[in-house]
Amino acid sequence: MQDNKVQIFDTTLRDGEQVPGCKLDTSQKLIIAERLDLLGVNVIEAGFPVSSPGDFISVSEISKIVKNATVCGLTRAVKNDIKVAAEALKYAKFPRIHTGIGTSDSHIKFKFNSTRDKVIERAIGAVSYAKSFVEDVEFYAEDAGRTDNGFLAKVCEEVIKAGATVLNIPDTTGYCLPEEYGAKIKYLRENVKGIENVILSCHCHNDLGMATANSISGVVNGARQIECTINGIGERAGNTALEEVVMILKQHPYLNLETSINTKLLYDTSIMVRESMGMPVQPNKAIVGANAFAHSSGIHQDGVIKNRATYEIMDPEEVGVTESAIVLTARSGRAALAYRAKKIGYELTKVQLDAAYTSFLEFADQQKEIIDEDIHKIMDTVNKISKIAIA
Repeated sequence: MQDNKVQIFDTTLRDGEQVPGCKLDTSQKLIIAERLDLLGVNVIEAGFPVSSPGDFISVSEISKIVKNATVCGLTRAVKNDIKVAAEALKYAKFPRIHTGIGTSDSHIKFKFNSTRDKVIERAIGAVSYAKSFVEDVEFYAEDAGRTDNGFLAKVCEEVIKAGATVLNIPDTTGYCLPEEYGAKIKYLRENVKGIENVILSCHCHNDLGMATANSISGVVNGARQIECTINGIGERAGNTALEEVVMILKQHPYLNLETSINTKLLYDTSIMVRESMGMPVQPNKAIVGANAFAHSSGIHQDGVIKNRATYEIMDPEEVGVTESAIVLTARSGRAALAYRAKKIGYELTKVQLDAAYTSFLEFADQQKEIIDEDIHKIMDTVNKISKIAIA
């Protein structure tokens, strides 16, 4: 893999689907999987095959239809999990088994009632067994964000020896600060023998709102895979949002980091996922929210009308949005009113605009947003109460 290429590992169909109420049936998963493949993601985590018969079938069917991406199945460090995942992935053109175990002292003590040495043994055993089925084996060190770096490095070194091709370093609880997470990736790059032969992967949760920042910090410090979901959907506060990390890398070319994502499909893909899962996206969501390219402040509107780049760092068409929206509210100015009026056929002189704007403010104080129908009413009102004819 080229050193500046960042692999996009999409886990919408696995981690994203773990959100309460977001269950998808197999036919829905197949539609989304095809779209993810078209979008250009490198890895599709299709599910957790041993978790249910339905998930097994979904992973198996997705494996049959995906043409370009690696298809991945999640397992615990349990032999039967791994065997079942291998069976589900047997039709995949590029199969990957994703296996692992918790490595933080909290997980070792309270989840497994075990010791560090025994956890390393289980990690080695799981990777070795997975390797007997597929060449591509990803190991996750669950709760790596709260794992001592020295011990984490030891685990990574041992699973590399066992055959792991990708090392997933999850901030499972979303606890890390970006500089801490980046430093953890850097530490592993500098202290794990054989690290140059594998891909380091970021898997960050958004409990403190830092999933995207942590993932970017990870790749800046040497990781070359980001695990993410469409719309940032996922357990609790969600996962790293695919559309956010992709556009951050695209808008900061000096980082010299690229993805294979066709960004013009991002908005439509976002809509597909939110409709399939019944999970709305907040209007102010970055990149794909309804207000991401909408302007209602008069100062901002005036700038955008004169030159889009004054308040927009991205062309909306880059992410599949047709155009920016000038939303008329009581905070809008004359420039915005003139712009929207022209769109529906009114070419106003300065005198006409001044008269229309007075009427506009009266309308705007009574309702949240002024729509095209209201503009027609405003022009009719001006025609009735003034000597200024607006055709």
